[in-house]
Amino acid sequence: MSTPQKKILVVLTSADKLPNGKPTGWYLPELAHPYYELKDDFKLVVASPAGGAAPLDQASVEAFKSDPIAIKFLDDKEAQDVVKHTVKLSSVNASDFDAIFYVGGHGPLVDLAVDQDSIKLIENFYSSGKITAAVCHAPAVFNKTTHGGKPLISGKRFTGFSNVEEEAVGMTNDVPFLLETSLTSLGGKYEKASEPWAPWVVVDGNLYTGQNPASAGPLAERIKKDLLA
Repeated sequence: MSTPQKKILVVLTSADKLPNGKPTGWYLPELAHPYYELKDDFKLVVASPAGGAAPLDQASVEAFKSDPIAIKFLDDKEAQDVVKHTVKLSSVNASDFDAIFYVGGHGPLVDLAVDQDSIKLIENFYSSGKITAAVCHAPAVFNKTTHGGKPLISGKRFTGFSNVEEEAVGMTNDVPFLLETSLTSLGGKYEKASEPWAPWVVVDGNLYTGQNPASAGPLAERIKKDLLA
């Protein structure tokens, strides 16, 4: 008798604008690379706070127009159907899944960092010992989560989009908060690659984080390896 296929909940932002009105959304390679890394071995369910079509940050399409995996994703009808028909986050039951993975882009800083359904899901996954993962700006989702009466990130090694990288893309004054600064102030132990934009993955217990777009694929590889172990 075969083992039932494990399920991963993939979460996208529903925010299409930053507080100052600049367009945003989820970041193309941070879904495209994990999608192809994981889809053959796991059942993927994609959710967002609002459900329905999740907004793609068009700047990421331009930035990764030479990335064959990103282009493949844009031309993949099945993949596009998934992001156009996400399930509503409030309808998701954590017990149905083996891991949760948050895709970055600046959007999560706007909605997922404060979304009560997201916060409850993360706390449920984490306290159940399930892989709780986020890449690039998505570790912002841990900004208001708690565990054992203190910030979930407190005392944990983690990574995410660095202040140096945020400055390099000229968005320091556009975002609601700086991920590195905010999570470090909560007691998180921030780590990053020796050079900006290099891939960097940090695993501390069942908390899995990746630093930047280049880290999305390697983070998914680690999730796959550990879930199949």
